Amino acid sequence: MSDNVFMAGYGGQGILLIGNLLACAAILENKNATYFPAYGPEKRGGAATCTVIVSGEEIGSPVMGHPESMLLFNQLAMDKYFKRIAPGGLCIYNSCLVEEVPQFERDIHKLAVPANEMAVELGNARLVNMIILGAYAAQTGIVSMDSLKAGLDSILPERNKRFIPGNILALDCGAEYARKAAARS
Repeated sequence: MSDNVFMAGYGGQGILLIGNLLACAAILENKNATYFPAYGPEKRGGAATCTVIVSGEEIGSPVMGHPESMLLFNQLAMDKYFKRIAPGGLCIYNSCLVEEVPQFERDIHKLAVPANEMAVELGNARLVNMIILGAYAAQTGIVSMDSLKAGLDSILPERNKRFIPGNILALDCGAEYARKAAARS
């Protein structure tokens, strides 16, 4: 199984963190992975994007023209990148910050996740990224939830390991949301 996913939003939303986590989880499962972050010169608030490719085969390049999956965190990202998604692709987006999804002729599977609201319900507004990643993992099965959870210990610096239980809760919350959405459709 392979997938390539493009993530976009603004700096401070944790996009680079979940890209790194996804690649780490893939490696823990003995898959090949590339992680290609990109961000503006601003520390927070500027554009942040990340490309991750997960494959059982060797990966020739971390660059992709038309991603199979997209995780879009705000309206600007939706407006700028949505039309690049491959036909039949999957787009998971934060419906709290994306009010309008462009329409075009490709058959795209969309999952609107009210991630900001869900994060606030969990008690930490910064968990939006993990909720979206959990939904993506449940929707695609590209990596297991167990590998994502194990990867947290590898990628988080020692000073942030105290946040692992909240991140695990958010991953599970996003995955559950995606499973319920799939059951309704």
